Amino acid sequence: MRVLLVHPSPLLFSEIYLRLEPLGIERVAAALESAGHEVELLDLQVFARERFHARLRAWRPEIVGISLNYLANVPEVVELAQVAKSALPGCRVLVGGHSASFIAAALLEHAEGSIDCIVRGEGEAIAPRVLEAFAGGGELKTLPGVVTREGSGPPPLLVANLERPMPSRHLAANRRRYFIGELDPCASIEFTRGCPWDCAFCSAWTFYGRSYRTLSPAAAGEDLAGIREPNVFIVDDVAFIRPEHGMAIADEIDRRGIRKRYYLETRADVLLRNREVFARWTKLGLRYMFLGLEAIDDDGLKQHRKRVRLSENERALEVARELGLVVAINIIADPDWDADRFAVVRQWALEVPEIVHLTVNTPYPGTETWLTESRRFTTRDYRLFDVQHAVLPTRLPLERFYAEFVRTQDVLNRKHLGLRALWDVLGIGVRLLAQGQTNFLKMLWKFSSVYSTERLLGDHDRPVRYMLDLPPPPDVGRPTRPSPDQLYVHRATAVSLP
Repeated sequence: MRVLLVHPSPLLFSEIYLRLEPLGIERVAAALESAGHEVELLDLQVFARERFHARLRAWRPEIVGISLNYLANVPEVVELAQVAKSALPGCRVLVGGHSASFIAAALLEHAEGSIDCIVRGEGEAIAPRVLEAFAGGGELKTLPGVVTREGSGPPPLLVANLERPMPSRHLAANRRRYFIGELDPCASIEFTRGCPWDCAFCSAWTFYGRSYRTLSPAAAGEDLAGIREPNVFIVDDVAFIRPEHGMAIADEIDRRGIRKRYYLETRADVLLRNREVFARWTKLGLRYMFLGLEAIDDDGLKQHRKRVRLSENERALEVARELGLVVAINIIADPDWDADRFAVVRQWALEVPEIVHLTVNTPYPGTETWLTESRRFTTRDYRLFDVQHAVLPTRLPLERFYAEFVRTQDVLNRKHLGLRALWDVLGIGVRLLAQGQTNFLKMLWKFSSVYSTERLLGDHDRPVRYMLDLPPPPDVGRPTRPSPDQLYVHRATAVSLP
């Protein structure tokens, strides 16, 4: 069958800081290719919507699969499904991905028949079986993780083997458009899936049922050796939780003589516990590290259930500096912040050498805060659920909150574009321009057009066609903390915290 797989457009922050390779949909593509299907991949992060219309007319796919990882893309995904059905009434449309897994029933309702099914959970193993059912080889609603308007199958299954199939990277055209900061261009790779922690604001652990799986070092080396880009983002939720695994992959990279520059995400406590692993990787080319500190005091860390102390975060930053790593930090701005709190955060961020970025506390489906805080939403417009807009009541008037938020982001942005830093930035830009790469340079000049009080505030005034459904109210007498049945997509057995 002819299958067109589609990734939707970038979100607000992706207009500036990063644009990542659609690794998940590349793996689904590989599974479908292995099953004998003819597959094309269209990433609307790097192509205009007109290309989608053109491929529908010219290639006439029998199946259109759309990835929905971010809640803010819901209206676009529904519109893409409607366009596909209008252009090709006989085609079948399926949607999968992280966010789709948590709002399957609502998504089908919004689509009004334009989406044939939602695939919850990991898609590589089940996607070929969905196409078999489309071809008459069984009922969709009996398949694990598949949701239709007529019924749902059993809970989704975890992929048994992360090693096969490897991502079909050859299907992603215009790969030079993927980048993260100065790592331009940049591919993505995964060494592990899942997270054993249970932060209240995060849905990564609830998606995987708090499971944790690793790719074999040999398979990791094979995948990495096939990447042409000089830069690689390791997309693991928490890199190198198990030190022996990180060291074994490092051995494989040394054995193969692979030379790349790397960016990864991890936790402060993991960095402290496994310092020798990160030190080894700096010799292999590890350049950037993202640490989701989330808060600058112990009370904030406890609120987010980070299970780490402020002193550990501070020691981790010292270790990263000693290793010579460029560190990016995220701090979660709470809608309850007042002007004084913003000022405190700005001052703290100016005093540390790291790159600091703010996101807005946003209860997403799949998070604990979704079940405990969503009754307080001031909006249910999917497009505002992008961690850059306030969807809960703000202590400050909303316009003032955004003014403080943008001011803080601007101050932190300027910290890395001062006279001394500007020389380094221009040097990087000239080097990349000589290689034909412009993503980083474009990023530098986009900030003020993307982050503005007027734009953020104006987004609240757009007409809303699709509204997020609220979870049912908690039962009287139910424990305060939600149960796994209320949260998990995959019903996996939890692993112990390291």
